[in-house]
Amino acid sequence: MVFSSETFLFLFLPTFLALYYLTPFRYRSALILAGSYLFYGWWRFDFLALLLLTTLWTYVTGHQIDRHIGTSRARLWCGIGVVGCLLVLGVFKYLNFFIDSLAALLGTTAAGLDIHWRLILPIGVSFYVFHCISYLVDILRQDAKPTRNFFDFAAFIALFPQLVAGPILRFKDLAHQFEHRVHSPQKFADGMAWFAVGLAKKVLIADSIAPLADLAFATPDPSAPLAWAGAIAYTLQLYFDFSGYSDMAMGLGLMMGFRFRENFDSPYISASITEFWRRWHISLSVWLRDYLYIPLGGNRISERRTYINLMTVMVLGGLWHGANWTFVLWGVWHGGWLAAERWLGWSMRSRTAARVTMTLVIVTLGWVVFRAANLTDATQFYAGIFGMNGFGLPIEVALKITRESLVTMMLAIVICAIEPMARDLVVRRYYVPSGTGGTLAVADTLAPALITSVLFTLSVMRLAEQSFSPFLYFQF
Repeated sequence: MVFSSETFLFLFLPTFLALYYLTPFRYRSALILAGSYLFYGWWRFDFLALLLLTTLWTYVTGHQIDRHIGTSRARLWCGIGVVGCLLVLGVFKYLNFFIDSLAALLGTTAAGLDIHWRLILPIGVSFYVFHCISYLVDILRQDAKPTRNFFDFAAFIALFPQLVAGPILRFKDLAHQFEHRVHSPQKFADGMAWFAVGLAKKVLIADSIAPLADLAFATPDPSAPLAWAGAIAYTLQLYFDFSGYSDMAMGLGLMMGFRFRENFDSPYISASITEFWRRWHISLSVWLRDYLYIPLGGNRISERRTYINLMTVMVLGGLWHGANWTFVLWGVWHGGWLAAERWLGWSMRSRTAARVTMTLVIVTLGWVVFRAANLTDATQFYAGIFGMNGFGLPIEVALKITRESLVTMMLAIVICAIEPMARDLVVRRYYVPSGTGGTLAVADTLAPALITSVLFTLSVMRLAEQSFSPFLYFQF
């Protein structure tokens, strides 16, 4: 089940919210858990066992860490817990990749090694394993206490708004919200507004641009115009698809009284790759920093070690996205630029149009290998980008490019450019200070409510025209 489906919008979500608000608060974690398992099991019920076992494993080892806190046994239990979680990720996400790579190294195939099975990648495993790891490490660091309420912890791991594609959450940030959270008509309306905006990003923009990106990446040896159009289209599609999902997740959380951290902050206006990673997939960047970069030594040991740490983190971050050498290369690309910017001092320079443009070109070139099915396809696409496949556009290819894709792509570019200004305007006009840190009351006047209704209606109308609307990050 996906957020952009009639089943979710008109069956699951209304039913769940009705039951949620009819249920006393002390039973709501159990209801969230049941609803989240139903949401996840809509895809495959058999993989619910893996989710439940991972949750139980983390819950038990977390209490063992706390029981022996301050001793070597606590570190031992944390190691056992983290290794167990990584084994889940390693087996289900990377075993096929390891077998294929080994077979290629030996000059054969998996079938040639008499291996005729393939493991299915459980949706969301990369996200909920990271949730479990951060929980265990936070207990060891004494940044958080293990919860005694299993339903609270299990509901956190399975929380359906963020279960399959993030954002990556930490229990210590939500623990108090499971114990007490505020529900109000205004908060619910804000959640509906965020959800409608995210749905529009996904359905009206990302899905409309997708055919152009798919056409370019499916064309062998694309010419320069098609390659650049495809690369730009995918750059925009990925942003509006993933940020749209994150907005919907945040909106759904607000409808249930939860506040999640925002996952995107206008990343395509960044003036350096360093800044880009402070604005793109923020929850992943923060997770990699806190649980990988800093434990490796960060920038505290030596300049040389800092560059090694940056490269290591980005390569592992690339591999986290998928079991393919294309993701490893994408991690090397970003890690190399992060190291170069630190060495040259670029990340500290002032913002200029030239630096923003250069950063966007670097990011766009990186998305090519991220999107390509394999390194051979990526090489052919790069050849097109740099004009090695010519500059013509075959008529049979040109006829497949729709006006809708081109117009929507132009609209998406404009939105990316004005997004920071629009965001500041919304904050200045609708930000309401409160004792809990303030809230964006985006639906407390007629105009925002009308815009929300129009966006939702248009999105549903578009959904009625298409049979399938998957989220790109589901595959990671």
